[in-house]
Amino acid sequence: MKKWIAKYQKAIVGVGAVSVLIVCYFQQKELAKLRQDVVVQTNITDSLRNEDFIKGTIITRYEITMGHLKEVNPQVGGELEEWMSHHTE
Repeated sequence: MKKWIAKYQKAIVGVGAVSVLIVCYFQQKELAKLRQDVVVQTNITDSLRNEDFIKGTIITRYEITMGHLKEVNPQVGGELEEWMSHHTE
């Protein structure tokens, strides 16, 4: 066995080195794919946060407007709130 290893030592080391290089190549390829996935997910998350902010702003405007309407014209404000509670679900 020792003679065989000594005889093929360069070939064994060469095969080992090539194997390590192949493994490193595929790992780098997988890491690049994962990094790209992270970028896509980050873009989606940012887009959803922007949409949520816009929707929240619109909702707040409606709430402020409803409060103002209740102060200015309580009867209409009450009717609007009643209608919204029963007809929009």
